[in-house]
Amino acid sequence: MNDITYVGKHTVIYSVSRHAHENWEFVYCTYGSGTFLFDGKSLDYKEGDVVIIPPMIPHSNASADGFQNIHINMVSPSLSFSKPLVISDDSNHFLLDAFGAAYFHFYSDRKESAPLLSLYGDLISCYLAAYQTGRALTPVVAQIENNIISNYADSAYELEAYLHSLPFSYDYLRKLFQKELGVTPHRYLVDKRLKMAAELLVSEAEPGARTIADIAPLCGFHDPLYFSKMFKKKYGIAPRYYLESRLNGSIPEQDSDRMKVRLD
Repeated sequence: MNDITYVGKHTVIYSVSRHAHENWEFVYCTYGSGTFLFDGKSLDYKEGDVVIIPPMIPHSNASADGFQNIHINMVSPSLSFSKPLVISDDSNHFLLDAFGAAYFHFYSDRKESAPLLSLYGDLISCYLAAYQTGRALTPVVAQIENNIISNYADSAYELEAYLHSLPFSYDYLRKLFQKELGVTPHRYLVDKRLKMAAELLVSEAEPGARTIADIAPLCGFHDPLYFSKMFKKKYGIAPRYYLESRLNGSIPEQDSDRMKVRLD
């Protein structure tokens, strides 16, 4: 259900006395650090962490230096957890954005607030489930990934220059990125661009109306010929025939991104 029943904030405080809730509680630490105390267990947390507390579990919260948080109560979230745990937000702070939006809409008088609050309940549950099972990236790898995702459609984007601007060895960054994400930064960039091109070819209002020369720069490629070459290498077919192949089922949608470009 993921129904949010309450959203609150703590300004800088040092302790919350022992209590329990009928519903699930999610506590996002926005400042400071501290420790949640349960019967026979404690969980340390810091800024950017979410403490998840299942229903009817008594707990208290204490900090030597103070903390701030946003806390949400939710009915029947789509989670498989049965015990309290801590999950960290990622470097993009998507969870923080969702908690902040839920707080705003819980207290807003806007007519669209109720359905939006329901959507944010779903979103927060999905994020927590994904972050709990996923492996956290090191900060610099997350930073590189975020930079690529933010800029891959820009044909003026220079990944090499960006990597050399970071205070780490280029080879170290390349190897670390590949270790954590399975591909080099350059291959990750090209894959993003080719996936965008494949979607553009299929999702246009008038499929086939744009030429390869039109589509290539929209996906970050300077050279249409190089774009066509890389597209065929990834999908096994030239861009101009890709739409037809998708429509007749020879390239199923769910399989269209399985092939990977072999790049160093």
